[in-house]
Amino acid sequence: MVKNQFFEIRNFVTVAQAGSFTTAAQALGMTGSALSKSIMRLEARLGTKLLHRTTRRVSLTNDGDSYLSDCQNAMAILDEAESRLGSEQRLPAGRVRIDLPSAFGRRYILSALLELSKQYEELDLSVTFSDRTVDLMADGVDVAVRVGVLDDNVDLVARRLGEQRRVICGSPSYFNRRGIPLTKDDLSQHDCITGWPMTLRHSWLLKNSDGTTEAYEIPVRHEIGDCEAILATALAGCGLAQVPTWLVEEHLRSGTLISVLEELAVEDVPIHAIWIKTPYIQPKLRAVIDKLVELAQLPNSKFKSGV
Repeated sequence: MVKNQFFEIRNFVTVAQAGSFTTAAQALGMTGSALSKSIMRLEARLGTKLLHRTTRRVSLTNDGDSYLSDCQNAMAILDEAESRLGSEQRLPAGRVRIDLPSAFGRRYILSALLELSKQYEELDLSVTFSDRTVDLMADGVDVAVRVGVLDDNVDLVARRLGEQRRVICGSPSYFNRRGIPLTKDDLSQHDCITGWPMTLRHSWLLKNSDGTTEAYEIPVRHEIGDCEAILATALAGCGLAQVPTWLVEEHLRSGTLISVLEELAVEDVPIHAIWIKTPYIQPKLRAVIDKLVELAQLPNSKFKSGV
């Protein structure tokens, strides 16, 4: 579309909305004669009459009414594109509500977000820590980091950051008292430590002999509603825990915890950043997402599985 054609469309929309050449010409900073000639050129190019003109008012023809609707839609798209481009050029500012996994978020994510807030002084953070699934829309959360397989949700966007592996482990003092489980059936004779229950049944995800994964029901001695507290409970010799490798890697290397039933460990579970789908991402939210991606891609990142 050449420049003059765009101006002709703009002029037509202004006249149609004002219902008057005089009012539209004043708004556009043009003479009435120049505006009238512009509309006539547009009608000639389109090969149809767009406006009915009388001495008192201007009204749309049927073709003009249809064309106006299309022009308004096109101009709305252009306005949105300009708004989006303008937003992307601005520095991140405003408050971002972020929900993080409790222990993982405190250990490996919060400090990076605080550094980001130092980089952008007008960027404010509201951070919560939870191992339960939050409803982003209902809870007013802008972006969350979640561990595990996500449900399909057309209203959300997900960016994979990495993966997490879990191990079953206990302290040497516990195994000295209770023995080491050699099969998953042996777990029924052990004290197990779990998070606060999401359902009435407690289970761990374990592999079957054919390589498939199933939820295996376990007897629970202690329910602990925090990853760090679960670790402390296992270190105290109070039972077995199925926990992520990043939480216990130092203790496995030092021998203060011992991993068992390693052949039953399930495949790595994904870690995602998720946010509500919108036509474009505000600079403040984009900055947080980019920081999470950057953090996940660092060498020796805790977003990668392994001990």
